[in-house]
Amino acid sequence: MTKPFDYFVVLAEMRTGSNFLEANINGFERLNCLGEAFNPHFIGYPNKDDCLGVTLEQRTADPQVLIDAVKANEELSGFRYFHDHEPRVLNTILDDPRCAKIILTRNPLDSYVSWKIAQATGQWKLTDVRRRRDSKVKFNGVEFRRHVEELQDFQVSLMRSLQVSGQTAFYIAYEDLHDIQVMNGLAKFIGHAGELEELNQKLKRQNPSPLSEKVSNFDEVTLALAELDRFNLNRTPNFEPRHGAAVPSYVACAVAPLLFLPLRSGPQATVTQWMANVDRIEPDGLIRSFSQKSLRQWKKGHRGHRSFTVIRHPVARVHAAFCDCILAAEQGVYKKIRNTLRRVYKMPLPKDPPGSDYTAEEHKAGFLAFLGFVKANLAGQTGIRQDAHWASQTTALQGFGDVALPDMIVREDEMMSYLPALAMQVGRMDAPDPVAVDPGHPVALEAIYDDEIEKLCQDIYKRDYIAFGFEAWK
Repeated sequence: MTKPFDYFVVLAEMRTGSNFLEANINGFERLNCLGEAFNPHFIGYPNKDDCLGVTLEQRTADPQVLIDAVKANEELSGFRYFHDHEPRVLNTILDDPRCAKIILTRNPLDSYVSWKIAQATGQWKLTDVRRRRDSKVKFNGVEFRRHVEELQDFQVSLMRSLQVSGQTAFYIAYEDLHDIQVMNGLAKFIGHAGELEELNQKLKRQNPSPLSEKVSNFDEVTLALAELDRFNLNRTPNFEPRHGAAVPSYVACAVAPLLFLPLRSGPQATVTQWMANVDRIEPDGLIRSFSQKSLRQWKKGHRGHRSFTVIRHPVARVHAAFCDCILAAEQGVYKKIRNTLRRVYKMPLPKDPPGSDYTAEEHKAGFLAFLGFVKANLAGQTGIRQDAHWASQTTALQGFGDVALPDMIVREDEMMSYLPALAMQVGRMDAPDPVAVDPGHPVALEAIYDDEIEKLCQDIYKRDYIAFGFEAWK
């Protein structure tokens, strides 16, 4: 029978019981856990010169050498890996379906206090209780929160990697380590037929007393835990699909080395007119419709280039999307969306683009209805696509990162200062100031804006308000 795995990894952290887990894995015949094989400061164990004949110097020069040695070992072998170990092998390990993943976890408060005690006493293993060193430690709330964040980030990255690659792991909690049935189940998971009759008796629990007896300022523990959002109660849910880099929408100057990464429903007309003025050409002379290949060619031909984007206040941006994509649409997909919003969602929208008899009251009623739709749409609760014109700017910027992160993120109300300063960075000392282009909306936002609109937008675009520090619109 073909063995399911070539090697294994114990994904753990300090003070989670990984030494005890390793000792029990090594209790099985022909299973061999090799310690912290990728610890950046030693190889396998402190004061050891090599691991399976691979020295620290060889592993540092090429970590894959040690991976190959582990896989080639006669015994089914593996190692312990912590979040701060050799980063160059992590993706190799996680992406390899022939590597069995064992994920060991422990209550982060317990592991943190245990780590502090080990630091204070210098005792990292205990084999004889008569030599046990005791110490009360001082709890540091800031340090603990950092500890929790690092653990959570690592665990989330592990989970995502396994989900994306269609793999599973054997999860084991610190409390399970003394359950021999769980330990034998772990062996079955990695393809070993043997069983342990008893657990390792050499290693002892170092700090079995309650936390209140191990921490000198125990009252501060309660305060620190109260500040932690363990259940992500304050998380802003995000159901928007990931957006691509939208390279065809990029706009570049023909002469000046300036590249604009536009966000839909932003001030594109104002920005592109300014870029054309910098080049002293008509806007039609700007370079558009990029492919990734032509974008690379433009960058090579424009050394010292600067890329930028302009973010708009969420209220102004979603109002522009409403006016330009819904009200003004005369054909194409947006006209179909407007018709669907009228027919299916019963929104008070004009059948055709509004005429001279269109009132501010009608505009406000339609806009409020549209905001209700956008909220449901971005939460994945409608059958209409989540369009880039009203998707969050945070999500759009994340999509840019796949190809070209902007050198500068400019707020619309600061364009007058920052765009000329950006042009100066590329040698255009005489760059003109931007001149706002009238959007031509049937009703200005100023005519309908109130607290109700602001609160709705803050609810819909909470991530943008937080990410960019937006306050109420004007």
